[in-house]
Amino acid sequence: MEHEDEYSEDDYLIILGDVGVCGFSPTVEKETRQILRELPVTVLFIDGNHEHHQRLNEYPVDQWMGGKVHFIEPGIIHLMRGQVYDIEGTRFFTFGGAYSIDRSFRTEGVDWFPEEIPSQEEYEEGIRNLEKHDYKVDYILTHSAPREVAAALGYGEESAGEIVLRRYLQQIADEAEYNMWFFGHFHEDEVVEDTFCAMLDEIVVIDLGINRRVPSIWPALRSPSPHSVRSVPQPLRIC
Repeated sequence: MEHEDEYSEDDYLIILGDVGVCGFSPTVEKETRQILRELPVTVLFIDGNHEHHQRLNEYPVDQWMGGKVHFIEPGIIHLMRGQVYDIEGTRFFTFGGAYSIDRSFRTEGVDWFPEEIPSQEEYEEGIRNLEKHDYKVDYILTHSAPREVAAALGYGEESAGEIVLRRYLQQIADEAEYNMWFFGHFHEDEVVEDTFCAMLDEIVVIDLGINRRVPSIWPALRSPSPHSVRSVPQPLRIC
């Protein structure tokens, strides 16, 4: 990997959902985890809709950088919904989850889980944590997008759960103070109003300042397709 010697476990790669660390296929999950283990950084990820949510939620809940996490294995950390993390003085609000438009072709408990849509408890916890920080963070990381942003990209709503989620994110977009909002899910690279960044192939580097580590944000591993997992770009070639 290019510039590999410049990185360590004190550097972070952030993935915006659909990671497959807890995947639908044991083969793809194994391949995905091996890819991430070989990276010279600590991998952080929020959950998307294409995750094995039951298995993901079986991991013990721990605290890290001020928010709740699942430590999946050394160097791989799940950033849970509705949390605020302070990483080297930079605050991140995270909220995973989204609606699967292809759910009718999937099997519940196998490759689709109702937990893809956040619970009322998760919604409420997110608001409480933002209130603790006076609704001020530096970056917001989600899998889905605020309602008006999704509409600007040309996406409608397929279910009541999806409407609730996007309205919730829209409320945060309207009330919080933040520099940028990054999200995945929509399979495109696009910027809305210079603030909301839909991500697919692009990689963004966030500079935390002099002598601070640099997290990079990467949209997804495109699991559970084995072909996609084998052909992912090198996420740290940016430096």
